[in-house]
Amino acid sequence: MARHLRMVASSIVCALLISGVAFAQEKDSSVFGRAIKATLLDPTTVAPAIVTYDGTMRDWKTSQPFFAHGFVEMNARFTRSGRPGDVAVSYEVGKQQILRDSLNVLAVSAVHNFSTQLIEQALRNRFPEHARAVTIFGWIERAAVASVMSYELAGPHYTQWRMNQQMMTQYNIR
Repeated sequence: MARHLRMVASSIVCALLISGVAFAQEKDSSVFGRAIKATLLDPTTVAPAIVTYDGTMRDWKTSQPFFAHGFVEMNARFTRSGRPGDVAVSYEVGKQQILRDSLNVLAVSAVHNFSTQLIEQALRNRFPEHARAVTIFGWIERAAVASVMSYELAGPHYTQWRMNQQMMTQYNIR
């Protein structure tokens, strides 16, 4: 149920952003439109989702030969029973789960960046003499959050991917 709610929330956020683009094109001078445009053009919006997808897919792909040799999946989200140490779901089901996870990361990142853009605009309007500093600090904040998100979400998968590659060589599994 929680996964379903996250998917619905992600879909709503994506729909709002997409519909906001049309709104932004009509009323580009609006605060809302400028924030949406800035969010969509900001690479820190999509970077965490791309890195998460890449790291998780590398882990998933290099895990497949082990599953074929009777190994079990320790990540409960990728098992048939939903418990760790069980048979892995199929490759396609795993890919779909990874895509959903990455879209959820994109939604969270987009909401964060959108709210940051609104705050930045308000601060630039309130303190026009510090507009450049506000913009710079905004970039630093968004880059830091994107980096932490990417590291926390994808880091363990990149580590597992490297371990899988080493074990495949060590045990001559292909």
